[in-house]
Amino acid sequence: MSQKISPTMLKLSKYISAATSKPIPKQVSERAKLHLIDTFSAMISGSRLEPGKKAIAYVKTLGGKPEATVIGTKIRTSMQNAALANGMFGHADETDDTHPPSLTHPGTSVVPSALAVSETRKLSGEEFLRAVVLGYDICARTLLTLKPMPYLRSGHHAGATGQVFGASAAAGALLKLSPLEVRYMLSYTGQQTAGLYTMFRDPEHIEKAYAMGGMPAHNGLQSALMVKSGWTGVEDIFSGERNFFYTFAPEDYEINDLVDGLGKRFEMMRASIKRWPIGGPIQGPMHVLNDLLKEHQFKAADIEKIIAKMPDKELEIVNNRPMPDISVQHLLSVMVIDNKLTFKSAHDFARMKDPQILKMRSKVHAVGDESLTDVQRRWRCVMEVHLKNGTVLHGQTMAAKGSFENPLNINEEKEKAMDLIGPILGKPRSIELLDYLWNIDQVKNMASIQKFITK
Repeated sequence: MSQKISPTMLKLSKYISAATSKPIPKQVSERAKLHLIDTFSAMISGSRLEPGKKAIAYVKTLGGKPEATVIGTKIRTSMQNAALANGMFGHADETDDTHPPSLTHPGTSVVPSALAVSETRKLSGEEFLRAVVLGYDICARTLLTLKPMPYLRSGHHAGATGQVFGASAAAGALLKLSPLEVRYMLSYTGQQTAGLYTMFRDPEHIEKAYAMGGMPAHNGLQSALMVKSGWTGVEDIFSGERNFFYTFAPEDYEINDLVDGLGKRFEMMRASIKRWPIGGPIQGPMHVLNDLLKEHQFKAADIEKIIAKMPDKELEIVNNRPMPDISVQHLLSVMVIDNKLTFKSAHDFARMKDPQILKMRSKVHAVGDESLTDVQRRWRCVMEVHLKNGTVLHGQTMAAKGSFENPLNINEEKEKAMDLIGPILGKPRSIELLDYLWNIDQVKNMASIQKFITK
């Protein structure tokens, strides 16, 4: 029985199939390298956090053919198992990158999936990099077509849905699937669409690490591998009767959004890297407070109160949360007292009960401001710092450092990365890994990465 294939699906599947054989613009390549460094840093640091420990313990029970590396360990296991663990590492806390317009965290699922295939099959770093760029595109475009905020409000988790498609696209391209096989792969990926908003209730970040990182990485890769082994299926889940978008899109959608500008407009250029290893919505307030502290040199004892206005929808995510790295009031207090913020201080649960922090926290007022909310641009803040001498300091950002409008440079990214991975790998090997990733397009065999990421 012949199946009718839409022009959109034909264009999409052809593009995915050929993606690793086509060069990408230099500026896209360099931005992608920054995101690679950031994602590897998140995975390595996450391997030592509780979600990472749980992932390691689970993967050890699975056995599996020793194909791919579980980062930060000596474990080698199947591609799917490695992608699961590494994906959970990547979102073991709030260190990983984001794509604000689509409400996704592409790196934590796309990179583990692409890495597992590239390492196992000894592919080149250039192919790996191109597959990662593709994964970001497909991840973001799937959600942008669904319309991420209405989708999120319907009870689904946007990231998990977009990232499983991004992970499968990256893997499918590296496995050299034909356009027909890509269409089958996308159908199996659609069958695995999952992720509930309820994951935000998880106080220990374990379920969140699975739903936001490990699950999409594992399932997306699995879809590609099943088709590579000969599975066939439905050729076009994006059109026809009761199709994917009919099922999941809560509002009207435009199917051509999947391919509009594909190959010319790269979603990698709209991804963002967190300057500080904390929740994305806190980047704006942290950016402004950091600038004010540097400019005016005030101390905690000088402060009467801090008023931080931020997008109301973002405040909902970080307002007085019980975890230190996603509580805006707590982190602003730590920044004032320490005059800096590190990975260690941002994750110190004990300090949430520190009397000095609590006293400062009582002076921090986070206010949701609807006028600052923009689904395409996030990480904004307008701040007032009232000093006891009557002075009121004003600061604001409409694009915090690390946002796609105000990206980190390589030195800033390396500074962040060293804070995350230096204590685990040691300074010399950390430097070697960062240089390896920054020159990834010169790597001939991705299996060579093993010596930098095992511990």
